[in-house]
Amino acid sequence: MVRILLAEDDDAMRQYLARALERSGYEVVAVDRGTAALPLIKAERFDLLLTDIVMPEMDGIELAQQAATIAPDMRVMFITGFAAVTLKAGKAMPQAKVLSKPFHLRDLVLEVERMFGQQSASGLN
Repeated sequence: MVRILLAEDDDAMRQYLARALERSGYEVVAVDRGTAALPLIKAERFDLLLTDIVMPEMDGIELAQQAATIAPDMRVMFITGFAAVTLKAGKAMPQAKVLSKPFHLRDLVLEVERMFGQQSASGLN
């Protein structure tokens, strides 16, 4: 089973995304900030880091860069509502996928499926 670490500071968005991904057959561990994600990356194996870019304490780009050092095989997908931040993310982590808010849950699930070559178990697609 694909394991996803979700870092999103907005409580409602975090719960919404986690539920949708879990219903699609993914195992999700969700945290509210990048500084909470780093110890988990050091202690556990995740296939995907799904992170908001604009967060307090540590932004998603810094989190992804540190995560790449700790777990170089983990894939990264950024979510953001800021176009300028999208450009910054693309330059900092060119191999990462960037999904701009607002997006439909189906789009998120399809992007994750593309990354891992899987079919959704939920029918969201």
